[in-house]
Amino acid sequence: MRTEDVLAAAGYGLWQWDESTGTVAVDGRAARLLGLSGGAATRRSSEVRARLHPTDYVALAGAVSLAAAEGTVAEALLRVVGESGRVERTVRARLRPQGPVLSGSLHEIREPGPSYGGRGHGSGPPVLARTREARGDWRRAREAFLLDAGRALAEADSTAEVLRVAATLSMPGFSPDGLAVFGLDGDRLSLVGHQGPEPPFLVDMPLTTDYPAVTAVRTGKAVYLPSPEAYEERYPTSWPLIKPYGRSSWAYLPLTVAGSTIGAWMAAFRERVDFTPDERSVLTTVARMLAQALSRAHLHESERALSDGLQRTMLPAREPEIDGMAVAARYVPTGGGLQVGGDWYDVIGLPSGRTALVIGDVQGHDVRAAGIMGQIRIALRAYAAEGHSPDAVLSRTSRFLAGLGADASPDTPGGTADVRFATCLYMEVDPSDGTVEVARAGHPEPAIRLGDGTTITRRVAGGLPLGIEPDTDYPTSRLVLEPGEVLLMCTDGLIETGGHDLDTGWLRLREVFEAGPAEDLEQLADSLVRAVHGPASHHTTGPLADRREDDIALLLLRRDPDGPTCAVPIRRTVLTVSQSDPGQIRSARDDVRSLLHDWSSPDQFESAVLLVSELITNVLVHTDDDAVLTAEVIGMPGTRRLRVEVADRSDDMPHPRSPGELASSGRGLFLIEELADAWGVEPRGDGKSIWFDLFESRP
Repeated sequence: MRTEDVLAAAGYGLWQWDESTGTVAVDGRAARLLGLSGGAATRRSSEVRARLHPTDYVALAGAVSLAAAEGTVAEALLRVVGESGRVERTVRARLRPQGPVLSGSLHEIREPGPSYGGRGHGSGPPVLARTREARGDWRRAREAFLLDAGRALAEADSTAEVLRVAATLSMPGFSPDGLAVFGLDGDRLSLVGHQGPEPPFLVDMPLTTDYPAVTAVRTGKAVYLPSPEAYEERYPTSWPLIKPYGRSSWAYLPLTVAGSTIGAWMAAFRERVDFTPDERSVLTTVARMLAQALSRAHLHESERALSDGLQRTMLPAREPEIDGMAVAARYVPTGGGLQVGGDWYDVIGLPSGRTALVIGDVQGHDVRAAGIMGQIRIALRAYAAEGHSPDAVLSRTSRFLAGLGADASPDTPGGTADVRFATCLYMEVDPSDGTVEVARAGHPEPAIRLGDGTTITRRVAGGLPLGIEPDTDYPTSRLVLEPGEVLLMCTDGLIETGGHDLDTGWLRLREVFEAGPAEDLEQLADSLVRAVHGPASHHTTGPLADRREDDIALLLLRRDPDGPTCAVPIRRTVLTVSQSDPGQIRSARDDVRSLLHDWSSPDQFESAVLLVSELITNVLVHTDDDAVLTAEVIGMPGTRRLRVEVADRSDDMPHPRSPGELASSGRGLFLIEELADAWGVEPRGDGKSIWFDLFESRP
């Protein structure tokens, strides 16, 4: 005899609900129980739903969802409604989810007792009515609890906050006495956090451990242990360690996000819990919300860690230092979710002994802006290290950024590439005399606080922002920073934050800049930031209140009034020795002798003259270009420094050689190595420069 015949003889009907096709297949008995004419057939799901009381259908859908999550069988009482709207019978439905297909049985429930009436309700036993009324009250309490729990978990933005919210959840009718959250990391399960009188005994375990949380993660199914006996029977290995905690029931549920299990949640109860379908439904829903909240918190914490890492990587690793000058810098992210954007500053030591100061701002405040900023910073550093002048550094960087835009892949709905531009202010500072060469690409101009506190904006020529036109020229302006003066470079975030434009923003900053302590740049930098991004800033909002806040980057530079280069004028000579007149080498030697007429060390005096002659001769012999000599003496008598540079337009870099005993050349670099206190080769945009230093020593 077939199974179907046996079930039919016992009053059971078979049905199969296919959610993927929206159809329900019923046998003859199930068709009669559901009030469907035509016997065994495949019906539309809407036709079957029309025969079920709406409240009971919702309950069936919830039971099916719970069964699918736990891998169990869904069971529910269903009232079958006739065409007149009256309840004709009550059937018990069982369905086992297998993907989109639900298979199970139906049989009629008959209970004695008087009927109850009402349109849309029909007849039924009073016991069933009271049961449904009590269950309705419980479900209303459950829905209110889940609404509050979902709101609280959605507002938690850290793992610790999620655990705190989970510990305060008071479930309707039953509340855990302790909870723990475990995270999955490879093939191990580790404790993320816990709430309760004591922590779980296991904080890190492989996925082979005999522990309910491991089972929940490994199978993706919840583990319910309603009694100590059930725990001891299923997990005899870990039971002796759990027993001292004095709990009566336990639930271990997998934490699943987008189909992936990320961990497990343990809820332990002091009082016994039977884990009815309604209770399991609440626990399953809380586990889903908890998994989503933990995933969001982890993403938020990862973004913060990424932001901190990007910020540390894209800003100078060390505090900027310049001999004879004081430098202070700040970077304050204020304008977006990620704590890093397109603003940056940099301090670059150049081979010539000068220092480059850079500040800039890439369009936008997102990950792409931060990535472009990092690329620009690296490119700009490379061009500066090659010895290019400020205008050439910005021209090459603009061409580089324009190339990035041309190579960008289309990523907007219209199919166009996400092209960005950047503003930049580039300065090359000579600490020996305070000379500053400035090139500007669409960036706010620098401001200088004079010795008496007066602040002026230095109007310097500039070009278009970087990346707009590849062949843009950037004029170079020359400034001199006098002893005691302070120079300010900043991005527009410092000026415009708080709804200001460039004019009102400068007026606000000028008051703080003039009143701050010029002798303490760190305190002055903090004062400027607090003025626009602190409690005081709320009293100085500008006319553009709807303007979005932006990041802040600033650099302060002060020439020390007591520095070694401020007391004595610099001696300097510049001479060009042409290929057609090598006799000018003698004039170069005479110029150096004149500069060193009171030099205290005769040996250094002769070494300087010899090295100048050697370097100029090398240029005339090994290149087709003229040699340009620059020599200067800096400092107080007895502790002065001689800096000599010999430049040419050849890109061929000098290399040490091993000349034989009879060779007439090849010893120039060996002489510099032996006689100079310091030396080097500085590549430039149109050639190179070989330089050496001699530090005066008392006899």
